[in-house]
Amino acid sequence: MKYNFDEEINRFNTSSVKWDEVDTIFNGENLLPMWVADMDFKVPEPVIEAIKQRAEHGIFGYTARNDSYYEAIINWMQRRHNWKVEKDWICHAPGVVPALGMIVRTFTKPGDKIIIQSPVYYPFTNVVEKNERVIVQNPLKYEDGKYVMDFEDLESKIDHDVKMIIISSPHNPVGRVWTKEELTQLGDICLKHNILVVSDEIHFDLILKGHSHTPFASISEEFAQNSIICTAPSKTFNLAGLQTSNIIIPNKNIREKFTNTLESLFIGMTSTFGLVATESAYRYGDEWLDQLLVYLQKNLEFLTDYINQNIPELKVIPTEGTYLVWIDCRELGLEAKELEHLMQKEARVALDEGYIFGKSGEGFTRMNIACPRSILEEGLKRIEKAVKSVRGVASK
Repeated sequence: MKYNFDEEINRFNTSSVKWDEVDTIFNGENLLPMWVADMDFKVPEPVIEAIKQRAEHGIFGYTARNDSYYEAIINWMQRRHNWKVEKDWICHAPGVVPALGMIVRTFTKPGDKIIIQSPVYYPFTNVVEKNERVIVQNPLKYEDGKYVMDFEDLESKIDHDVKMIIISSPHNPVGRVWTKEELTQLGDICLKHNILVVSDEIHFDLILKGHSHTPFASISEEFAQNSIICTAPSKTFNLAGLQTSNIIIPNKNIREKFTNTLESLFIGMTSTFGLVATESAYRYGDEWLDQLLVYLQKNLEFLTDYINQNIPELKVIPTEGTYLVWIDCRELGLEAKELEHLMQKEARVALDEGYIFGKSGEGFTRMNIACPRSILEEGLKRIEKAVKSVRGVASK
């Protein structure tokens, strides 16, 4: 069937964090939300029908994952990513970020060091620091308008206290889809120094034209045995509210330690509707996802053309994956808080400002383009108007 991603759907009064909480969170009025990573699109029709059918049953007791659920995940990984996953490898968690917290607690101790590659998804910082571990920054290098990993810096910062690296693949917020060669170089360094690789691959299905995602654990058996791969249907199919993720751990010893932590916290139970939605999405969601990727690609092209033509002070970093676009605003000459004020108070657009992703993100902003094009255009018009006011001051 043909899906209509241009349809504007009123999300107010649905307990939507993105829409109902935006003015409170950003301390503004009538803000256009283009921030948190959920989409303003309806989920695939088969998912809606599966949830309706399950709801009509009328009993929502304790729910277990069955063979059909695992089969849907395994087939999706093989079909979409050419990755052969075994049922035993798949562990449940209520979300990728909670899983990261449990992983940090399970495989490191207070005072241990964990590497992250900033600018990066800010909960990485939180799960490390709030669990009394020490962050080691291995910033990405920004070269010729593209971000790359700094392997020389990585090796120089490894000592006996470094136990883990958490990577974002595809990378949030800079939009890189790491190549197999890049991931191999990273993996070899981590094997050499006995560092566990935790790969957050939650955006792994959202890969744009001309690029392909490589699951870290699919590269080699050695990498599979030294990694934890965090996946979920939440970003792919807009199911974040159903609290379901699949943490894939090929190494039996690592997997048992993780599941022991899950069991000790008594949070291994599956959401009834999360199970139904995940299975139906992975079984029947290909058509919807293929159409979504085309729409996102066109949104990205619209955004890039609009900024190039109307707001040349801004530079769109080439986005290879995710629906989150990283925009370089440094030519405006504003401090981090001044840029935030411009977007929130003058443009009245809620974006995730770059500084929250680490110091190397200052002067940048992250925009969610997973919305109808009419909303994207409205956001861009608001930003253009606000930038014109700065442009006028700068020219005096």
